[in-house]
Amino acid sequence: MNSPPHAGSLFVIVAPSGAGKTSLVRALLERRRGLAVSVSFTTRAPRPGEREGSDYFFVTRQEFESRRAAGEFLEWAQVHGNSYATSRRWIDEQVGAGHDILLEIDWQGAMQVREAFPDTVGIFIAPPSIESLRERLTRRGQDSAAVIEQRVAAAKSELREAGRFEHVIINQEFAVALHQLEAIVEAARTRYEQQRARNPALFAALGVGTNR
Repeated sequence: MNSPPHAGSLFVIVAPSGAGKTSLVRALLERRRGLAVSVSFTTRAPRPGEREGSDYFFVTRQEFESRRAAGEFLEWAQVHGNSYATSRRWIDEQVGAGHDILLEIDWQGAMQVREAFPDTVGIFIAPPSIESLRERLTRRGQDSAAVIEQRVAAAKSELREAGRFEHVIINQEFAVALHQLEAIVEAARTRYEQQRARNPALFAALGVGTNR
């Protein structure tokens, strides 16, 4: 069942590995108040510097499957052999309370989220080229050459899904990409349904209903 419009906005941000999504989101959070990132559940092992409950909730495959079977997840997907998921209850509570939430997930998960929250804002972060993506993954120094090529192949597949999203940001110059991301967030906050939910007294006094 679809949820009604909320005072808060829900943003799904999708990108191939190495496209700069994480860096853009971190910079956005530093520059814009009232934004929070949903913390996903995952079965993969923590990377250096990642913290439990801050970056991810790290769980075993058995616990993940138990939670999924219980209907706790808004969306879930397998990416590079690991499972990821988003808490349905937490998202509903946050956007219902007027908070703006960012979801960093894959494109399949984004489509699942949109089924439950039709007014979700979809943003796809793309690299300027496949070769530049390969170079970024290599400089990151976290994966072997074989894994990098797997990620590059996956990126080509993911880029074919960019047309499913309202916004596509080409992350060639970080400052430009960040400016575009900020503009999308600010524009979403002025949508009619969000303004009506945040200012009910104003629209109620005018006798304004749900129809535009």
